[in-house]
Amino acid sequence: MSNEQGQRPMAVKIPADVDQPDKILYGLTARQLAILGGTVAVVLWLWLTFQAVVPFPVLVAVATPVAAAGIVLSVARRDGMGLDRYAAAALAFMRSPKARVAAGEPVQPPPSWCRMRGRLPAPLRLPVRAVRHDGVMELADGGGVAVIVRAGTVAFSLRTAGEQASLVAGFGRWLNSLDSPVQLLVQARPVDLSGLADHITAQAPELPDPALEQAAGEHAAFLTEIGTAHDLLVRQVLIVISDGPPVSASVPWSKAQRQRTTRETGAQVVLRRAAEAVQALATLGVAAEVLDADACVAVLAESLSPGGPRPVDNAAPDELISVKQEGTT
Repeated sequence: MSNEQGQRPMAVKIPADVDQPDKILYGLTARQLAILGGTVAVVLWLWLTFQAVVPFPVLVAVATPVAAAGIVLSVARRDGMGLDRYAAAALAFMRSPKARVAAGEPVQPPPSWCRMRGRLPAPLRLPVRAVRHDGVMELADGGGVAVIVRAGTVAFSLRTAGEQASLVAGFGRWLNSLDSPVQLLVQARPVDLSGLADHITAQAPELPDPALEQAAGEHAAFLTEIGTAHDLLVRQVLIVISDGPPVSASVPWSKAQRQRTTRETGAQVVLRRAAEAVQALATLGVAAEVLDADACVAVLAESLSPGGPRPVDNAAPDELISVKQEGTT
């Protein structure tokens, strides 16, 4: 279809899997060729070893499932993942402990006189070790630091072909300028309008005109009706900018001082990169902001436990902590 200026809208094709491995031979990757080669080697070994002592129909009946399993394992895919990797991930999940507890060290087994059923729980290892007050996340297991940028969206389909080309070119320039790992995450979460409807209903009697009060009541009723009749979703785009694993430097400091210095340097770097990303997206008409500590904790809590309760806020270093004791009777 053409727009009002007679220009065809620009279509840009982006592969769904940008990390797709290269095809080596006959449209197969090196991993698939290795699986097929191993399957052929096993079938050939069965044939050369047992052809003199086993009847041919029995040998075919044994080799056919092996060959079929190898072909399916190398070619089939599940949820965008190769079946071999899917099976390895499923096996690792089955072997991993399902019960985890918040512990800083391995869980000690009970005494010998205590009979225990099942397996011991494993320590819970979260990907984020700490969140600083400036919003910088310290990643666990020496993963460096990262920040989260919340970005809005643009009405791409409503733009002209020239505007779409300009947006794509600007977004491409920002992508090409990246020199560190960046993750783009699009989340769709259910939204509840009952709180907004209740707020409008509570504030409606204070309006100066009865007509405005009636309009506010009708709008609150509309919000309640649309929230009841439909499953409303709100979409947010999160950009996670990290500096990658820290590089160890041979300086005459202690290990704790080196780690502290590395984290401070990485925090300044990712904050600068986040500010540059906000500026680059602003040129495209995309509103973006770097999340502070409270917003970052809310995003992490919602991602790890959707719909769960928020964690208790901690006091800042400069805040006064007081305890109020009630008298007893």
